[in-house]
Amino acid sequence: MADWQQIARKHCEEQKKKIPLDWLLDNEKLEQLRGTGSAQEGHLIDLQAAKNSGILDSNEIDITENYTARELVQNIRLGALSAERVATAYCKRAAVAQQLTSCLTEIFFEDGIQRARWLDKQLRETGKVIGPLHGLPISLKDSLHVDGHFASVGYVAFLKQDRPKGNAALVKLLLDAGAVLYCKTNVPQTMMTCDSENNIFGRTLNPHNTKLTAGGSSGGEGALVAFRGSPLGIGSDLAGSVRIPAFCCGVYGFKPTVDRIPFAGQSLSPWPMNWMSAVMPALGPLTNSADDLSLLMEVVTKLNPWKYDGSAIDLSWRTLVEPRSKPLTIGILPEDPEYTLHPPIRRSLDEAASALEEAGHKVVHLATDAKRSAALGARISYQYFSISAPAVTDFGEPFVASVAKGMHPFSTGDFPVDPKLDIPSQFSGLNMARAAYAQSWSQIWQEHDLDIVLAPGASCTAVPHDTFGLPVYTVMWSLIDFPAAVIPFGTASATRDSEPQKAITDFVPDYIPEATDGAPCAVQIIAPRFRDEECLEAVGIIDKILNARH
Repeated sequence: MADWQQIARKHCEEQKKKIPLDWLLDNEKLEQLRGTGSAQEGHLIDLQAAKNSGILDSNEIDITENYTARELVQNIRLGALSAERVATAYCKRAAVAQQLTSCLTEIFFEDGIQRARWLDKQLRETGKVIGPLHGLPISLKDSLHVDGHFASVGYVAFLKQDRPKGNAALVKLLLDAGAVLYCKTNVPQTMMTCDSENNIFGRTLNPHNTKLTAGGSSGGEGALVAFRGSPLGIGSDLAGSVRIPAFCCGVYGFKPTVDRIPFAGQSLSPWPMNWMSAVMPALGPLTNSADDLSLLMEVVTKLNPWKYDGSAIDLSWRTLVEPRSKPLTIGILPEDPEYTLHPPIRRSLDEAASALEEAGHKVVHLATDAKRSAALGARISYQYFSISAPAVTDFGEPFVASVAKGMHPFSTGDFPVDPKLDIPSQFSGLNMARAAYAQSWSQIWQEHDLDIVLAPGASCTAVPHDTFGLPVYTVMWSLIDFPAAVIPFGTASATRDSEPQKAITDFVPDYIPEATDGAPCAVQIIAPRFRDEECLEAVGIIDKILNARH
């Protein structure tokens, strides 16, 4: 056995010990919960795997399935629920999720439950909550530093390093707000593919259908939140790494304007930092309700994030006038001819546009224009990424399949700036190209007096493992730092969308109706830079139309 394999095996053995013995499921039970051999094999949510596991009692099922994050905070504050009971319920459900989907990396359930117990004591003795998130369990992407816990980000070599000492800026803020932290979640090797697989923790599976990708790079968060093992998760998004797992797993996700959430204190993929001033990552929430996206943003931005991270922007959450006095003006992003949409995605977008128009909102079908196409935005981004791309082989471990197949954004060609130029000249050319791209989008916003743009989140739904391709419909907005959210809407249907579709490029998967039948569909909502509040206001309005809830 190779050295890297021994290190990875030992770490996973230690990880499993962090799950209480009476929360572990034997192989026979796991096969039953997976529906092995049945027509629904791998459809863990439809099979009600958490409920049927026997690990959670009926009250714990109720807590994890019937409350939003905001409702949990309210009920804990009022004493209707205890923080300890809520934390225990989510730790149990996360333990079941881990055994079925491999969504977790670092597990610290005991610490989380002890903190929840302390929070209950503080509330009893003082009558006051610690902060606006008092008692709320929150899961974290593996990259975020939590004192005393590894942040390996999918690299075996990182397990040879010391455990981080101290907490990431956002972790500190969340603790000050009263949150309960209890686990970290899985990511892909390089953190730059849409399949969350690495040589330590293996592959994260999609709880809607374990034969399909959970997305990446925040795929562990997507799977855990979809399984309702977390009421609110924190991911990071550079090319779509919050939004892609959100729509693959049928949950809500939001990439805010860069640095509205403090970013400092993370382990990042071993990547030269000289390009990071060009396309920057942002931390953002994944949730099971649209309102909980706003909850996280409201709390974080109102708690002076600049005090936790000197790079964070001092811009508190703006309260918009309620109710909105006029309909939204919504631009519909045209399908890019180079990255054609799979039929379920095209249908979902068309149905969403029709529903919004019927509800009284103004829908503007934007013209195709090469100056602001998804393909151009992707090419500019990918050339930034391609300069001094990381070499995984330097760490003595093999590529996982998605990296080996080139399903990451530093592998494509046809760049907008001559790649033979020296690096400073390439950056200069790319910066000019990005500025022109941003200006083109700004002009279209002004021309049509748009509030938001409605777009696909990707060419496809979740697809079979290692076939996702490149995230052109998300990275185009990251390039110009526009806030963007994903709303789940509808599902793929082998009956309604029965015609297979052959991809015209290597970086988009084929459409195979039977393979993705029942997979979640979604739409993406985009607003201009620093219009995060308007973006999430629109998300709330649109979600109520598309996903009417009782």
